[in-house]
Amino acid sequence: MYTDNEIKEMVRQKYSEIALQDKETNAASCCGAAGCSTEVYNIMSEDYIELEGYAKDADLGLGCGLPTVFAKIKEGDTVIDLGSGAGNDCFVARAETGPSGKVIGIDFTTAMIEKARDNADKMGFTNVEFRQGDIEDMPVGGNKADVVVSNCVLNLVPNKKAVFAEIHRVLKAGGHFSISDIVLTGDLPDKLKSAAEMYAGCVAGAIGMDDYLNLIKESGFQNITVQKDKPIIIPEDILSDYLSPEEVQLYMSMNTSIRSITVFAEKSEKVACCTPGGGCC
Repeated sequence: MYTDNEIKEMVRQKYSEIALQDKETNAASCCGAAGCSTEVYNIMSEDYIELEGYAKDADLGLGCGLPTVFAKIKEGDTVIDLGSGAGNDCFVARAETGPSGKVIGIDFTTAMIEKARDNADKMGFTNVEFRQGDIEDMPVGGNKADVVVSNCVLNLVPNKKAVFAEIHRVLKAGGHFSISDIVLTGDLPDKLKSAAEMYAGCVAGAIGMDDYLNLIKESGFQNITVQKDKPIIIPEDILSDYLSPEEVQLYMSMNTSIRSITVFAEKSEKVACCTPGGGCC
């Protein structure tokens, strides 16, 4: 298996390549990671086109949900988008928060940050900012955001517990998040877990759904709600790149389910001393 640093470098390199591709190329792939399917469709993403704020140049087809639709963003809110890519979710969030609000996108891939900033400049947005950094250690002060969103990103991060602690830290008391992500019920075959492209393609880095929700609870959040839950089917032609025909059939017969979920949770109005991400008195 890979070390945390090896995983981060692998993801950084892959998403640097993706930043230079168009949506059509990414749409023929496994969450944009590689041209791993002969069928031209994206097995993860949903259609943003009808959403206010949608920007075609910022849509790389990399998401697995529509977190901004569920995020209860209000006019004037400060919103942070984790793993902001070319900026699509940030621009949709800006349409909700309006010119009186602020949107901060965080991504650790230089090429994505540059692409997002170019897109913001083209649209003349002055209240959308993109910061390069690791979401396990965000370049944002504490208690800054009303809302945090993220779309198909935490599954790529080795230390998910650290990310949820950071989300708790940057949210204001009473703030909340809405995150779309990939989770599992059952176990993936070891060959899929160890495949670099399957990791960068949002699947091999996913953890169990119960473990995911428990991490959120342990990080001090409340009112945890699964807002959307849908199955993700990996086509056999993708599986066959990593598994033998017999292993493909075994996998297809197992009870393993890859799911895209959108999860909502709130930070307490009154943050106790020394809670995870809350700091100490």
